Amino acid sequence: MTDIIVLGAGMVGVCTALALQDQGHAVSVIDRRGPGQETSYGNAGIIQAEAVEPYPLPLDLPTLADIALGRTNNVAWSLGGMRHWLGPVLRYARNSLPHGYRSRIVPAWSRMIHSATADHGALIAASGAEDLISREGYRKVYRTECEFAAAAAAAGRYQAEHGVPHRLLDGAEIAAAEPGLRHPLAGAVHWTSSWSCKDPGALVERYADLFERRGGRFLRGDAMSLQRQGQGWLVQADGGAVEAERAVVCLGPWSPGLLARFGHRIPMVFKRGYHRHFGVEQGPRLPMMDVETGTFLSPMTRGLRVLTGAELNGIAAPPSLRQLQYSTQAAQQLFKLGVPVEDKAWMGTRPCLPGMLPMIGPSPRQPGLWYNFGHGHQGFTLGPTTARLLSEAMKAA
Repeated sequence: MTDIIVLGAGMVGVCTALALQDQGHAVSVIDRRGPGQETSYGNAGIIQAEAVEPYPLPLDLPTLADIALGRTNNVAWSLGGMRHWLGPVLRYARNSLPHGYRSRIVPAWSRMIHSATADHGALIAASGAEDLISREGYRKVYRTECEFAAAAAAAGRYQAEHGVPHRLLDGAEIAAAEPGLRHPLAGAVHWTSSWSCKDPGALVERYADLFERRGGRFLRGDAMSLQRQGQGWLVQADGGAVEAERAVVCLGPWSPGLLARFGHRIPMVFKRGYHRHFGVEQGPRLPMMDVETGTFLSPMTRGLRVLTGAELNGIAAPPSLRQLQYSTQAAQQLFKLGVPVEDKAWMGTRPCLPGMLPMIGPSPRQPGLWYNFGHGHQGFTLGPTTARLLSEAMKAA
């Protein structure tokens, strides 16, 4: 017998199932694929304890001009995709204005981020996943002195306002820390409190195994088949229909599509990202973000994962590899890459809500339907934390 259906087996969905299970509920997780095989698989693998402020839309004219004219690799867009993202991006811009962003969004976001490593730590220990985790932090590196100086000032503010520790490295120090580095850098900010994972999909699988060992059920099925069944909910899975009194939507970028069927109109900025693995003899010792080229380099089990910035597009748009090609060239400047591991690149979509905060709580229109989605760039980081918050809200309801 299932009390609660969780739709989605990414980091957020699996953690939600575990948190509800801890309260004594019989939980079934429904997904069309295995645990951690969508967006949760393809990220940089960083549990970002330093990310105490969500990414606002840059509102200065030079940066906006660079984005509009395609002069930056951090953000890409196309005219064909504008109908999907223009409205939500304008709302996102309004919420990026300093007053509301600083007074409302940052305090709520930072409280969640400050809990992230502790919440993950409990699950890492219980699931036996220590072999996947490094607690040495990661580095943001800068090619120019002016960008490094600005980053150092911002890091100082993060430490003063939020208590986030860091270490600054000049060009000589980062070269000594990374012997495989082939290109001189102005400096780096080493975010020392963040953790990294060498196989993000495998971490979700370990959490899912823990859920099943504790009596939970994982079923392959179509989350989009969710429908009302009396006072509860029904979804189709392999082996037949699953019914429960309550259902939780943890479908990331696919959540608005499902909820539109129940009268919910949820604007979302779909930020697509790409990655590809490469063999490398002497890659970075720690994960590294090359900020000015919009490129992230993460040492993974499969090789060095080269990741891109954000592409604004519709969720079903065909792939565009321009950003990944640029990021691969940038990575090749920094380290000597070998051949690609995969035949083709991976792509996935970050679910960014215009208000920047995830939706956690009950549906205002459908009794028994709950939300936990819209984590933007931080679903991997915040999965256990928002799961805990949701379970607490459901218990109090």
